[in-house]
Amino acid sequence: MSKSQPAGCSKSASIAVAEEKLEGQAESSATSKGAICMIKAGQKAPDFTAGAYQDSGFKDVTLSDYLGKWVVLCFYPGDFTFV
Repeated sequence: MSKSQPAGCSKSASIAVAEEKLEGQAESSATSKGAICMIKAGQKAPDFTAGAYQDSGFKDVTLSDYLGKWVVLCFYPGDFTFV
């Protein structure tokens, strides 16, 4: 389900792959529709994997692992300051 990873603020390889997929989808939809569509409340979120601090350690967490459950995503800058 989730793998342990070292603590740090670097971008994981899985996030880079997901961003490339989304960029490719955005380019193809932009050329066919003329505009990029944004995700709206109530729509299914695209699957992704990201680093997370969970159970006293850093792990890769995939959104699809929580399919059918309520999920709250909270994003902070690398230094955990409030924006």
